[in-house]
Amino acid sequence: MTKEEITALLATVVHPETDRDIISSGMVCDLDVTDDKVRFVLKTDRPRDPFAPAVKKAAVAAVTEVFPDAEITAVIKEPAPKAVKKDAPEVDKRGIGHVIAVSSGKGGVGKSTVTAGLAVTLARMGYRVGVLDADIYGPSMPKMFGLEEYMPTAVGEEGHEMIAPAERYGVKVMSIGFFIKAEDALAWRGPMATNALRQLMHQTLWGELDFLLIDLPPGTGDVHLTVMQEMGIDGAVIVSTPQQVAQADVLRGISMFRSQKASVPVIGIVENMSWFTPRELPDNRYYIFGRDGVAPLAEREGIELLAQVPLVMGVSDGGDNGRPAALTEPVTIGIFEDLARKLTDKIK
Repeated sequence: MTKEEITALLATVVHPETDRDIISSGMVCDLDVTDDKVRFVLKTDRPRDPFAPAVKKAAVAAVTEVFPDAEITAVIKEPAPKAVKKDAPEVDKRGIGHVIAVSSGKGGVGKSTVTAGLAVTLARMGYRVGVLDADIYGPSMPKMFGLEEYMPTAVGEEGHEMIAPAERYGVKVMSIGFFIKAEDALAWRGPMATNALRQLMHQTLWGELDFLLIDLPPGTGDVHLTVMQEMGIDGAVIVSTPQQVAQADVLRGISMFRSQKASVPVIGIVENMSWFTPRELPDNRYYIFGRDGVAPLAEREGIELLAQVPLVMGVSDGGDNGRPAALTEPVTIGIFEDLARKLTDKIK
């Protein structure tokens, strides 16, 4: 086992954000190979690099695969944090009118579809809109807005390094999906996910916005608490499907927002996939998940049912093609316009 052999193995490990191997990028330093012991330091470019633990694990695995009996010591070395102005807020909300969280109790109910549809509809109505894709483990906005090739650039702003969001259909978009490959799995523990989200919240250069919509991940957890504690949410919209199994999770979401720790007003509920309408039979409605399933829950909780969005082919096509159905599908355009009007009326 030689230093040259270990260097060659470490050169196969690529940092997912820079897309460069850790040897040529200068990330590996103080490499020492003695007998059956390997020691090296992984030097990160910034404090709390969310990718560093995964890179360390991959580096150790690369050496272990060839030299299974080697004793490996890998240490992450972070640079000293830059000085921050004492009067700078943790998350700069200057210029952002209203921050709205879009949430769901469980996955697969179309929360991101509703977020994208609402965003483009508000933009068409003349509002300045941004979307923060906070679904760290399953970012959907790059695909839904046709921005999969977007590469974020750094912009200097008042002595701070900021990230320029993408823009499509009059909506500014920021997502962790811009920093990773589409096929990569984010096997992150809670602290890693929240650190990545904090970087997006702290460093995105939104400019002037009337509405910032935050697409939260399903459920209730670390990411939700981080967003609520640091972003100052003005209200939440909860998305559900008609089935009772989905509604049980909606109640947990309502409780989270209404808890003393959060105290976020629940603006209303959107029932997605309310009925199925075939393209060739636009006047027919088939209630395959149950009829008006969310209405009784909304009434019991004293929350308005803001909209019922049908399951139509155009919604799926729009999401896959990067053009939200709220821009193209006649059945849904009017529904999202009504939803946007209700939202703005309640926020004013």
